[in-house]
Amino acid sequence: MSLILVTGSSDGIGKETARQLLALGHAVIIHGRSEGSAASAARELGAPHSWACDLSSLHEIRARVPALPEALDVLVNNAGIMTREEERSADGHELTFAVNHLAPFLITHLLLQRGGLERIVNVASQVHTGGKLSDLDKSSGYAAYSASKLANVLFTFELAERLKDITANCLHPGVVGTKLLRVGFGSLAGPDSLEDGAATSVLLAADPSVEGVTGKYYRKRRESTPSPLAHDAAARARLWEMSEQMIRSAA
Repeated sequence: MSLILVTGSSDGIGKETARQLLALGHAVIIHGRSEGSAASAARELGAPHSWACDLSSLHEIRARVPALPEALDVLVNNAGIMTREEERSADGHELTFAVNHLAPFLITHLLLQRGGLERIVNVASQVHTGGKLSDLDKSSGYAAYSASKLANVLFTFELAERLKDITANCLHPGVVGTKLLRVGFGSLAGPDSLEDGAATSVLLAADPSVEGVTGKYYRKRRESTPSPLAHDAAARARLWEMSEQMIRSAA
């Protein structure tokens, strides 16, 4: 069985993802923004590990990643936010961009440097198809969110090109009535359950049927068609270079 880090797993889809992975017999690291939220969710779920880290801070990510267990097999970059108004992170970046893209970009890089990862799963969204890379770190609200989800997809496809013996895939979890949906869309409930929302992440993180599958976008547990930009090598390279420069500036 695998040791799996699920970011943003103290509530919402991430918590349900952790619950399902634990039920399959995997060891899961529960992540929350604070020690209290992470530890409380880990106790509730019966998870063996918790990890607290504010993903809006690149400095904190660098400081906290070394505390993760060395024998980490799978990384599920699930944590995400959506803000209605423009907010800036501690490093000066637009907050949605910082949490939804720069944080998983840095966490993934730091864990790859340590070695041992077998699978990387990035939770994107169907709204990535309307995202514009020109909106990254510049816009707010829905435009910032959809751009950050597009970045998740491009990052995944570029990882798949660069990595050997490590798979990288991304997914749309569905439309679930989580805190993020309420912040972004008010009272919209969403047709999908938490169980539905977690199912594709669980498949890509742990199912033997997708062993060796990489560079794919999934929806409802099946391969789906991403934005054409996912296959644009130049766009992926520009995003990668920009992201590297930003995380280096916060080193």
